[in-house]
Amino acid sequence: MLGFTLRQLEYALAIAEHGSLAGAAERLGLAQPSLSSSLQKLEDQLGVQLFIRHHAQGVTPSPQGLRFLNEARSLIAHGRDFQRDTSQAGKLVEGELTMGSFMTIAPLYAPKLISDFQKQYPQVKLRLEDGVQDELVAGLRNGRFDLALLYKLDMPDDLKVTELAAVPPYVLLTANHRLATQRQVSLHDLADEPLILLDVLPSRTYFTRLLESNGIVPKVSFVSPSLELVRGLVGQGLGYSLLITRPFGDHAYDGERLAVRPIVEPVEDGVIAMAALKNLRPTRLISTFEEFCVSFFRRIHPKRFPHP
Repeated sequence: MLGFTLRQLEYALAIAEHGSLAGAAERLGLAQPSLSSSLQKLEDQLGVQLFIRHHAQGVTPSPQGLRFLNEARSLIAHGRDFQRDTSQAGKLVEGELTMGSFMTIAPLYAPKLISDFQKQYPQVKLRLEDGVQDELVAGLRNGRFDLALLYKLDMPDDLKVTELAAVPPYVLLTANHRLATQRQVSLHDLADEPLILLDVLPSRTYFTRLLESNGIVPKVSFVSPSLELVRGLVGQGLGYSLLITRPFGDHAYDGERLAVRPIVEPVEDGVIAMAALKNLRPTRLISTFEEFCVSFFRRIHPKRFPHP
């Protein structure tokens, strides 16, 4: 027999979400002493301290608590699936899903992806947060995200990764660059020119590795985590850049024209992927969304869809 109830788990998850018993109690419509008592009983039943109390500053999950709460989220989600499966509403895909997305992928793909999915599944509430790769992986591990849309590069072993599309990198030049008249550009023709580097992992690693694998030591002149700042610096003729993400319209923010050219040398594609924790069984909603993402990217990049 279980020593705890699903309601106790829901209460613990609410405390983790709000970072305080007071905030969680208000959200749940409970008296704070009742919520505190429920938490204490749960910790006693488990023999684990789930939260670290901070005087006048709320609570944070303990290391053991983080692991437990991650499993609790999965258990609650499966419980809701089970409840729907035993009712007429069980035929619907519904619930709430939180997706993290890599900061350069998000603006290009996420808005239409979410819009198209919610048109087909209006009972689903989708939440989106963008960030860098380390933040996305951490968010998957602590339960902040159900899924993360990112680049498949140096992925940790505890993630299940579904490849969505292989996208080639390109050279970005100012429109009046000496090489802009060429249909393709060799990296060796740029070896002595200043590089404006997108300075966010794993993009930085990917682009420097691409150059070094062709025997080129990049001469980095500017670095920035902002895709649009990189494009603006290139537009002013301050150097070239290597990128994968290509916004609509080849102009920088200030209106300067840009030239996008394929790379002559054979180079490694950037692979867009959906990641989830490997040891958590996906709910029906998560599985449905993953399948939708595969078909969505197949439509956008039909010639560069990874083979199964």
